[in-house]
Amino acid sequence: MYGLFTLFGVVTVIFLLFSVLPGDPARMMMGQREDSEQLKSIRKKYGFDQPKTTQYLYYLNDLSPISFHSKNKDSYTNLATNKYEYSKLFRIGEVIVVLKFPHLRDSFQKNGKSVSQVLSETLPNTAILAIASIVIAISIGIILGIFSALFKDTWFDRFISIVSTLGMSVPSFFSAILVAWFFGFVLHEFTGLEMTGSLYEVDDFGEGQYIQLKNLVLPAFVLGIRPLAVIIQLMRTSLLEVLNQDYVRTAKAKGLSTYRVIKSHALKNALNPVITAVSGWFASMLAGAVFVEYIFNWNGLGKEIVNALNTLDLPIIMGSVLVIATLFILINILVDVLYSWLDPRVRLQ
Repeated sequence: MYGLFTLFGVVTVIFLLFSVLPGDPARMMMGQREDSEQLKSIRKKYGFDQPKTTQYLYYLNDLSPISFHSKNKDSYTNLATNKYEYSKLFRIGEVIVVLKFPHLRDSFQKNGKSVSQVLSETLPNTAILAIASIVIAISIGIILGIFSALFKDTWFDRFISIVSTLGMSVPSFFSAILVAWFFGFVLHEFTGLEMTGSLYEVDDFGEGQYIQLKNLVLPAFVLGIRPLAVIIQLMRTSLLEVLNQDYVRTAKAKGLSTYRVIKSHALKNALNPVITAVSGWFASMLAGAVFVEYIFNWNGLGKEIVNALNTLDLPIIMGSVLVIATLFILINILVDVLYSWLDPRVRLQ
């Protein structure tokens, strides 16, 4: 329920934010064409001629899985006008109640292409990039965090601390430019990596697409730098705190090796703050990948958002933000479930 209220707040803020922007959405859709009759038709079709409160209710009706529609042919809520798949539930007078997928409307600039279709083409690429980045951050960050805790206050610990602090401080767009130039241009002969490229590339003869996994290496590494640095510091601090607990000292007193103590007793309890950081960073990666995707020319959601901002394609921007917010909420719910497994003292209410 908290997630639903949060999502409702996000929807409201997004609508209010973009409804006050200057410009006529109907003119944005027409581009350079000037036709008063067509402008009037578009405003009527999409409800732009209605008051803002009515447009807001229309927007909620489009997003809601259970929506209400009028039999009036001139109404925006007429099912024939919206043209999406639905299942009729029941009828109340002149109003038809239907069950459908949330409708994110159509793009202003892509010849009426639906926002859902645009997101379905770009979101998987961003998800692959985010998953690869978080896997790199988790696998390396936990290991370095453990060694940093075991060798506390040594040169190794101080070196890791400096590197992780630097990783948290450097902006992603600067890291992307630097890494792309150094590994994709200067060391191209040795690495075989390109400065730019997406997951799918068209062959030289234009006969089809093929997967180019090497293009994933650099953007995934850049996107994973900041969460990697955070995970290292959290893992080190949390593990040092757990190692000072009485049950860990008891395990050591029984003669268990350091490896066994960490693996069987300390690691699981030390992972709670790390899981929190991973959940937050994974969700933010979907939004934070904007600069990384644009610099590496990665055809994902971030690059699509930049293009939509340049062309004022509001439905794509609003739909992208809503999808990211929904994923963020779902990931936080999943983390709450994981807490109860990691720490028996935490129980789902």
